[in-house]
Amino acid sequence: MGQRTITFALDEYYHVYNRGTDKRTIFLDPHDYKRLIELLFLCNSTAPVNVRDIYRDYDSVFSYDRSEQLVAIGAYCLMPNHFHILLTPVVEGGVTKFMNKLGTSYSMYFNRKYQRTGALFQGRFKGQHASEDNYLKYLYAYIHLNPVKLVNSDWKENGISNPEKVFDYLRTYSYSSMFDYLGMPRRESAVLNTTKFPDYFKTASQHQKELVEWLMWSA
Repeated sequence: MGQRTITFALDEYYHVYNRGTDKRTIFLDPHDYKRLIELLFLCNSTAPVNVRDIYRDYDSVFSYDRSEQLVAIGAYCLMPNHFHILLTPVVEGGVTKFMNKLGTSYSMYFNRKYQRTGALFQGRFKGQHASEDNYLKYLYAYIHLNPVKLVNSDWKENGISNPEKVFDYLRTYSYSSMFDYLGMPRRESAVLNTTKFPDYFKTASQHQKELVEWLMWSA
């Protein structure tokens, strides 16, 4: 593999993502999505994590004391064959350490469950630096609107005729952090650490308005 060209610096923001090898589906049932969301929380620790012990000893993995975190996560979305995460490192080397732990832990879970071997992901994860404020704010919409592709695969090219109906679908899609930004209480909110990010959306209605405007713009 070639050298990574991006450098992950403290106090900077990054959009990181990866997909299944050969674009294969990496979430085959609801429990697979649930496991990766839990790993977004558990793998975000400078200390070693024994996932089996945590599942055995805790009613909810989100009550586990992770010690110091590697990154702060601002948004995420899981899709059938890939995922997106918006994050910023809080320790040196935090992004790479976190993503390696996440990819390894989920691959081990997936391969054991489905009795397969070999790489699950398409090489090392990819990353883009969100160096401008407008781009950083846009990423919240880009990430949270990804599931629109599941009901309108060509919406960006051809638009959508009923943005409100599509948004109703998004409100049922629990495999992203949109639920948290819309003020829907759940344990998974512990994945996020929004204090490390600009406060673009002070209320749930502001974030909803932002998403609907992007949908309307494409219609």
